[in-house]
Amino acid sequence: MEARRGVARDAGAEHGPGRAESVRGAGAGGMATPCREQIHQEVQDYYGKELQKSEDLKTNACVTSARPLPKAVRDALEHVHEEVVARYYGCGLVIPECLLSCRILDLGCGSGRDCYVLSQLVGEQGHVTGIDMTEGQVEVAKKHIAYHMNKFGYRKPNVEFLHGYMEKLGDAGLADESYDIVISNCVINLTPDKKAVLQEAFRVLKPGGEMYFSDVYASQRLSETIRKHRVLWGECLAGALYWRDLYSITEEVGFSPPCLVTASPITIGDKELEGIIGEGPTRECQLQVPGGSRAGPGQVIYNGGIMGHERELVFDANFTFKEGEVVDVDAEMAAILQSSRFAEEFLIRAGASATAAQGNCCKGAKEKICNPFQLLEQLAAPGPACCPRGTCGPPGCC
Repeated sequence: MEARRGVARDAGAEHGPGRAESVRGAGAGGMATPCREQIHQEVQDYYGKELQKSEDLKTNACVTSARPLPKAVRDALEHVHEEVVARYYGCGLVIPECLLSCRILDLGCGSGRDCYVLSQLVGEQGHVTGIDMTEGQVEVAKKHIAYHMNKFGYRKPNVEFLHGYMEKLGDAGLADESYDIVISNCVINLTPDKKAVLQEAFRVLKPGGEMYFSDVYASQRLSETIRKHRVLWGECLAGALYWRDLYSITEEVGFSPPCLVTASPITIGDKELEGIIGEGPTRECQLQVPGGSRAGPGQVIYNGGIMGHERELVFDANFTFKEGEVVDVDAEMAAILQSSRFAEEFLIRAGASATAAQGNCCKGAKEKICNPFQLLEQLAAPGPACCPRGTCGPPGCC
């Protein structure tokens, strides 16, 4: 199958050396965890009955946002109904760039907060589908469709909400190659079968499409004690994927290697849960999982045409594109830009220079950051970082 471009943001929990860690390897099996049906039922009960608002959560794994929101997104949030916001349990705001007229699928949409934000950003000609396994959450989302369409000034709805499972999108009637973007906000950790979710996302994406998600990652594989803990499943920690396993799974499915966007810490406010997990820091990261046909390395120039990102586009932790500036990119990034909806926003030249572009004080290629915990350490370090992305930091940083 053709590779797709997909953004995935998965947050990873680190639990201290030798204590807990990740969920499983590249694939769905091998976990000494409750069966999928049992986990589905317990998660539905947790989110549909026990939790009534985001303040009821015992950790910030499901409510933290890893990076500042653009003004357009902040403005869109202001128009979302208060009940929808109150029932939101995501771990960030999963909003990629360049969305006008796109068709977007939200896996695990919950009360629909992200869908209603995206509804405004794709415009009346775009479309957003949300799917969730918790019927009570879907009911909340559906209840406010008319309110939001009136608020947005749309003549007909550009959103729909489905009750179903992200591992079985076909059962919900979702066809092959029907979406430009698939997003997910802190829900992939809630299934023991990560590979099935990514396979389904790959299937419904159009060629050159993108999966963009936020979730929880672990610095190592999780202990059996954690993987069997009911509340930790509901709090998005027991299902955290070991970050290296994401690379194995995406390769098997057909995506190109994940692009790490950012990382931020997760805190645990419950002493009992902290004792089970351990005293080491827990962390959240956000990843992109792009794909596309292979190309050689090249040089690219961003034209500044993306609304809200006119001066620079922070694509991921390794590449920032400033308007009018020449940036050397590897074959992977060149393929992503050429095959995706971003193609019209860049001038792409084949062949990269031996050194970095003029005006960039960092010479030569730099090693990509793939480990979210390494990135978190760099972000937390005092003083200016030395060129963590495709363009340079402050003068004299190198």
